[in-house]
Amino acid sequence: MSTIEVVGAGLFAVAVVHTFSTKFFEGLAHRNPEHAGIWHLLGEVEVVFGFWAMVLMLAMLALQGRDAATAYLDSRNFTEPMFVFVIMVVAGSRAILQLARDAVDVIARLVPLAGSMAFYFVALAFVPLLGSFITEPAAMTLAAIMLRDRLFSVGSVSQKLKYATLGVLFVNVSIGGTLTSFAAPPVLMVASKWGWDSWHMLANFGWKAAVAVGVNALAAAVLFRRELAALPRTESGGSGRLPAWVIVLHVLFLAGVVAFSHHPAVFMGLFLFFMGLATAYPHFQDRLILREGLLVAFFLAGLVVLGGQQRWWLEPLLRGMDANTVFYGATALTAITDNAALTYLGSLVEGLSDEFKFALVAGAVTGGGLTVIANAPNPAGFAILRGHFDQGAIHPLGLFAAALGPTIIAILAFQLL
Repeated sequence: MSTIEVVGAGLFAVAVVHTFSTKFFEGLAHRNPEHAGIWHLLGEVEVVFGFWAMVLMLAMLALQGRDAATAYLDSRNFTEPMFVFVIMVVAGSRAILQLARDAVDVIARLVPLAGSMAFYFVALAFVPLLGSFITEPAAMTLAAIMLRDRLFSVGSVSQKLKYATLGVLFVNVSIGGTLTSFAAPPVLMVASKWGWDSWHMLANFGWKAAVAVGVNALAAAVLFRRELAALPRTESGGSGRLPAWVIVLHVLFLAGVVAFSHHPAVFMGLFLFFMGLATAYPHFQDRLILREGLLVAFFLAGLVVLGGQQRWWLEPLLRGMDANTVFYGATALTAITDNAALTYLGSLVEGLSDEFKFALVAGAVTGGGLTVIANAPNPAGFAILRGHFDQGAIHPLGLFAAALGPTIIAILAFQLL
């Protein structure tokens, strides 16, 4: 191992600890108002990995020189942060949200549950599974905004329900993208290398994930039935209906971005055309979530930069596991590093058995809801919902505890079914 790899591992560990310490920095902001700006900045979870990635690059600049530092940055692939930013903004537009809400309401009317229980179940089951077709970041954005508007913004909703909902949402989105081979980041990292197509994913992962998603959503709905039953069954009021042509155009933009998700030149070009449409017809738009999308992209870009220095210890760790332990090892490791990074490293190891491959990917997606850094779409949901928690912050231990039950259900589904 090199000096910079050791520094990178140390900074990564500091960044992980930092994500669990954001309330400490918010406290410093209140106690030191003359420097509140910098403490508020460091209290933003989405800023954490970008900040420590900057520290890593300064260390690399000092230890290895300008050419080595810029060469390392050039070797990183920032397609995923760019894609998540674009898909968040497009999926969070008024037209896509109207279409998604209509679909959720139609399905909810068929579900024999009282009050908002039906909406709640569908939002936590149908939308995460939809992520297998529109990608997980898009599903996370849609589900988080709908839950924010229909549930989290209601003053009478308890913090316990909010944390439980967040835990189920993160876990269900992580496993709900496994019905196809192109929607979940950890699956994308291995699908081409291992020859896994969508039929393989559905037959080996998807149906098991769908069972776990349904059980998690139903369990949460039943557990909080009294709170949910007191809320309206369907949405009332809201903005006026949009013309069909506006919705069709937005769907085409969304489909184009998803279809070219591996080609930033294409989906960024589509995004610029989308912004042009939004500017030309502002009366057909609500506020675009540009700020939230940029923060999430910054978070993921920082994870890409810092994660590139973790291969020296992660890869031997994975090599040392057998098929019986890698599932649980991957589930645990995912909580402290992005699950796509784990499966990518696994794809570099030659001669893996089919059992090992299944266990690695299943474990990576199973643990994807335990922390905000465990799965790429999690920061999107975090950014959209955190303002509705006490003091505008989501406690990492609260999220971990809330996601533990749904994670166990996912473990049982992948291990026993």
